[in-house]
Amino acid sequence: MLINPHSALIMVDLQNDFCKGGSLEVPDGDAVIPLANQLQAKFDVIVATKDWHPKDHMSFASNHSEKKVGDVINVNGLEQILWPDHCVQETHGAELHPLLNTFKIQKFFLKGTDKTVDSYSAFFDNAHLRTTGLADYLLQQKINDIYIMGLATDYCVRFSCLDAAHLGFKTYIIQEACRGVELNPGDVKNALNEMRAEGVTILEMKDLT
Repeated sequence: MLINPHSALIMVDLQNDFCKGGSLEVPDGDAVIPLANQLQAKFDVIVATKDWHPKDHMSFASNHSEKKVGDVINVNGLEQILWPDHCVQETHGAELHPLLNTFKIQKFFLKGTDKTVDSYSAFFDNAHLRTTGLADYLLQQKINDIYIMGLATDYCVRFSCLDAAHLGFKTYIIQEACRGVELNPGDVKNALNEMRAEGVTILEMKDLT
C-alpha cells in the first residue's frame, strides 16, 4: 500500500563506509538495507543522500596534525568532531551499499562537498550557508510529508529530521530503519528526544503497513 502521494522517502547515507567493514562503520548499519528496500515499495517519490567528501576535508582527523579521531576542534566558529577518512569522492567507500535497490531513486543529493564545512543534514551544511537543493526539489514535487531513514540516527538522520521539521514539512523518522554511532552512551536516545521535542514523529516499520 502506498503512503499518500504527497509523501517522500529520504534514504540517508546508505554507503559502504557506514556499513560493515567501512572506515566509519555504524554498528549494525547493514541491517537497514533490507528495510530500505521494503520501504521503497510504499512511496512514489524516493530520494537518497550521499556524503561526498574531498580527500582533504577538514572533518578528517588525518588532515590535522597531532589530532585523533573523536577529538573536537573549532572550525569557523563551529564545533567539529574529527572522523576517520570516509566517503571520499569516487571511492568504493562512497558508493551505495551493493544490496540497496536503486532503480526507484529519482534523485541523489550530495553533501559535505565543501572541504571547509561538514554537512550532516540532507538539506544544509552545518553552517546553514548552503543548501543541497533537496527542499526545493520536494516542494517542486508537491511533497508535504517526509519519511526519513538511514545512517546514522544521532548525526545525519537527526539533523536531516530537525531541518525538515524547521522547514515546515511534516516529518517522520522510521526508527527501526536507522542505526546510530553512539560515540557517547545515550546519544541515540538523546537525539530521538530532541527530534520528538521539535515535532518529529517517531515510527516503526509496522506503523507503515
